[in-house]
Amino acid sequence: MAKFELKMPKMGESVTDATITKWLKNPGDTIELDDPIVELATDKVDSEIPSPVEGVLKEQLFNEGDTVEVDTVIAIIEIEGEEEEGEDTSTQQTSSAEEQKQPARKEEAAAPATPAEARDTSEDTQTPAARTGHSDRFYSPLVRNIAREENIPMEELEKIDGTGKNNRLTKDDLLKYLKTRGEQPVATKEPAEEQPKAAPAPAKSTKPAAPAIPVGDKDEVVEMDRMRKLIADHMVMSEDTSVHITLFREVDMTPIVNWRNKHKAIMQEREGEKLTFTPIFIEAIAKALKDYPMMNVSLDGQKIIKRKNINVGMAAALPDGNLIVPVIKNADHKNLLGLAKEVNDLADRARGNKLQPDEIQGGTFTLTNFGTFGATMGTPIINQPQVGILGVGLIQKKPVVVETPEGDTIGIRHMMDLSLGCDHRIVDGALGGLFLQRVAEYLENFDTSQKI
Repeated sequence: MAKFELKMPKMGESVTDATITKWLKNPGDTIELDDPIVELATDKVDSEIPSPVEGVLKEQLFNEGDTVEVDTVIAIIEIEGEEEEGEDTSTQQTSSAEEQKQPARKEEAAAPATPAEARDTSEDTQTPAARTGHSDRFYSPLVRNIAREENIPMEELEKIDGTGKNNRLTKDDLLKYLKTRGEQPVATKEPAEEQPKAAPAPAKSTKPAAPAIPVGDKDEVVEMDRMRKLIADHMVMSEDTSVHITLFREVDMTPIVNWRNKHKAIMQEREGEKLTFTPIFIEAIAKALKDYPMMNVSLDGQKIIKRKNINVGMAAALPDGNLIVPVIKNADHKNLLGLAKEVNDLADRARGNKLQPDEIQGGTFTLTNFGTFGATMGTPIINQPQVGILGVGLIQKKPVVVETPEGDTIGIRHMMDLSLGCDHRIVDGALGGLFLQRVAEYLENFDTSQKI
């Protein structure tokens, strides 16, 4: 029998590792082609990994809860066939398996570095692109981005204790440190007598500490799940990064409502697809971003990154109450039917936890729909590193003033509130207001003669 090494797959262009959340197959289990073997989680998305071969699961090299770098062997599958003559692959793989599993096992006492730890150090040395400055310590791209945004120099970053493998600094470690940065000295690794003369302590943060929360006898305390923690951290990071302003505009959706009512049954019968308002919103946003490209940018310190592609994210609620933002890539290159099909596909797979990591990355602007849940308007938080997010509210019938050639009159119209969240560091009121007005114009002047 031959042995196949199952490796941690690449989960996206900016993802360097993933956490094993659940093994779906146990040693000794028979595996068919494309059988899901393991559930993985990154800071972007959860996904199942299918088997590329048929065979029997021989060994799991990591435990549930372990964080493993991409391209690392995580399991051995026994498959049909013979080992190639002259290669003792069984011995090599067994040795490799033991080396990889040792760091994941709980040790009762400190021990010398294992071969796996030595190998990890060697691999880290070979990946300088994943580092900050000239350090021998591994830093993920996410950690490096946060450090750059918070102006944390390498010397300071090196002194922050990490809870990850081999003292690796995780995002949670860095965010926890930032909350108390300036209030207490950073733990140092060198003996006290070897320390240089201490510099004056930085000014204490003026942000008050969070008060203790009382818990009553009948109260229930529930731990956040992993995704909700990530969302919370991302929202706090966005508020700490951008200067948020929100602009509002009411829009007359009557032509669109009437056109959709006329075509949604045809769309369902002919294409087997739902016709929602979302692709219409995305089409208007994409057109407005082409008209105002400075809304389709990111800010890196004092450098403006003008995005070539228009990739519109759409916030989607999951059955468990969490939120995910799949991205419509190159939205300005798609017609309304193409947008409708892609919106439905991404929304369905988001609810079924079937999205791929690349499908929630690369967004340059975001749409969020408050109206789905009955809200008339809201103040959306920017999805970093973007500079704008458009919220759409509930469509309601209202009495409004209608201008006609014969004069003004009162009519019943389908009205909706738009709310544009902007990063005021780069988007001022004029740019934001003009962009919002252009989106409204595209919606109100929607071509009702078009077919789908």
